[in-house]
Amino acid sequence: MTAPVPSHLSWPAPAAVLPIRDLRPIVDRLSSIATSHAQDVTLLPGLATGEEEVAADPPPALEQIVDEIGGIEAGGLRVLDLLVEERVDVGPYTLLGEHTTYYPLYEGEDVAVVLTLDDAGTPGAVHGIGEDLALTLAAEDLAGWMTQVADALEAALAQLDARVVELHGEDAAGKDTLRAEVLGELLEQHLLADVLGLGAEEDPEREAALAARELPIVAAADAGAGPLPTLPEGATAVADLRGAPLGARVAVIDAELPGDPLDWHVAWRAGGRVLAVVPD
Repeated sequence: MTAPVPSHLSWPAPAAVLPIRDLRPIVDRLSSIATSHAQDVTLLPGLATGEEEVAADPPPALEQIVDEIGGIEAGGLRVLDLLVEERVDVGPYTLLGEHTTYYPLYEGEDVAVVLTLDDAGTPGAVHGIGEDLALTLAAEDLAGWMTQVADALEAALAQLDARVVELHGEDAAGKDTLRAEVLGELLEQHLLADVLGLGAEEDPEREAALAARELPIVAAADAGAGPLPTLPEGATAVADLRGAPLGARVAVIDAELPGDPLDWHVAWRAGGRVLAVVPD
């Protein structure tokens, strides 16, 4: 299918809402960064703070945070998007399941970062999806990913002026277009390169380092000694990321399983840390 996903999904019975008090420190930190660097960073308004109607349909569990903040734009990138207006089911989402089981937080060209959602709509871990459809454990939860966004923004902004001058000369420091271009490159370096595998095919050392982080996909019946959560009916294989560090990768499409990989989809268990492969 290539048609856009309907703008309003049939979410499961509302999960417990993530309380804004738990996310307040990181929301305030992102707001402060945007205020201090207004030339380069934009805090996108939430549903309760924006003046324009937004055609987004976020998971019910996010209702408190999306009332306050819609995301962050910097360097020509929407590095954090909490109010996705149009969803599709192709590209990086090819191997994912129903659209109510994940929510995009960042979308690039053939890559994405998604928040996992369980069958009840409860948010879990955050995964990056590369051009090769490999999944990388990017953060423990939404707050963890937002913290990484803030860390990357601060690191990139600290380097921005010097890098603009280095690349384009003294006269370029105040030019918004050049600043945005360089900031986007810095944010890709600090935030996205590892979780999306950007540029790895051009750097053998990085490619080898990413390959070293890969965890195996095994037949569901052979999935290690530890007890697994109940897997979806028909699941044929599983990758267990419980206890794995951030950056652990699963190359689903390269798994040696019967059938065409494009006829599989991934289902989450254990808060997005167990990946079950289910034939469509």
